[in-house]
Amino acid sequence: MRYANLWLYENIKTLREQAGLTQSELARRLNVSRVSVNAWETGLSVPSAQNIVELAQIFRVSTDTILGIEREYTLDISDLTPEQRKLVSELVQHFYTENNKDG
Repeated sequence: MRYANLWLYENIKTLREQAGLTQSELARRLNVSRVSVNAWETGLSVPSAQNIVELAQIFRVSTDTILGIEREYTLDISDLTPEQRKLVSELVQHFYTENNKDG
């Protein structure tokens, strides 16, 4: 029985192969055993949160990509003031509510 999320273990393997790394090479970069990497790729275990962050850094992708979380759009609002961020959040929530009304 596989315990890990299907996307998670497939993504790790695919990203590792695309980066041209062996399981041993990736393990060395993460300071874990090759057996751990193999277990992640076969769904027998899941990497720690810290390892997921490090995987994202190694593969130059987001942690969402590693975890298989799909987003249609990403909006960087980090340069906005707290008040502006609140307004953006309220506007997005308004649109979400409007688009999901029954009827």
